Amino acid sequence: MTEPAHRGSAAVGSAYYPTLVAVFTGLVLISNVAATKGVAFGPLLTDGGFLVFPLTYVIGDVLSEVYGFRAARRAVFIGFAMQALAVVVLWTTVRLPGAPDYANQEALATTVAAITGLAIAGLSGFLVGQLVNAWVVVRIKQCTKEQHLWARLLGSTVVGQFADTLVFCAIAAPIIGFGNMGAFALYAALGWVYKTVIEAAMLPVTYRVIATIKRREPTYEPVG
Repeated sequence: MTEPAHRGSAAVGSAYYPTLVAVFTGLVLISNVAATKGVAFGPLLTDGGFLVFPLTYVIGDVLSEVYGFRAARRAVFIGFAMQALAVVVLWTTVRLPGAPDYANQEALATTVAAITGLAIAGLSGFLVGQLVNAWVVVRIKQCTKEQHLWARLLGSTVVGQFADTLVFCAIAAPIIGFGNMGAFALYAALGWVYKTVIEAAMLPVTYRVIATIKRREPTYEPVG
């Protein structure tokens, strides 16, 4: 079954859309677990999620550009739901009776508590940032049609990453250990700049992926 496409987007019934959503969701789960560790490069403060989280915005841009806001929003909600499910399963696992020789109950409980706090931060920032990102891509596309792809990709990145980073860092900084205002400001600023720079550097790849999917999606209709 496919949903009817309108001009400027493709239907979501092909093999590409579910594949992109699956990769998108996997990256969200991985980055939120990796974010439980605060990382310091000299005076620069970040967390382990920096390794893969920016890629979620690359895929979010592809989904928004090719499939439209509603399809991108669906992917965001799926990622949100799977992260919430992961937290429920982890807490349930902590509460289950341990095997007689299991010696890591305390470490597991501590890790799950950190993951839960960061999951709340990640889910909040992720939901706000990704929805803003998708909305900006689609709104700029309505003005520029098929032209100036770089403008909507970079514009959505700057705005979406700012919203995501601000919300996430406000909740996550005390959990990771960046409790004072100076550490929080540095953590948030570095996260925003880093994610924006990574996505800007990925523009050639994003361009190629978008062009390939548009070309191979039989239901994609360019904006006139």
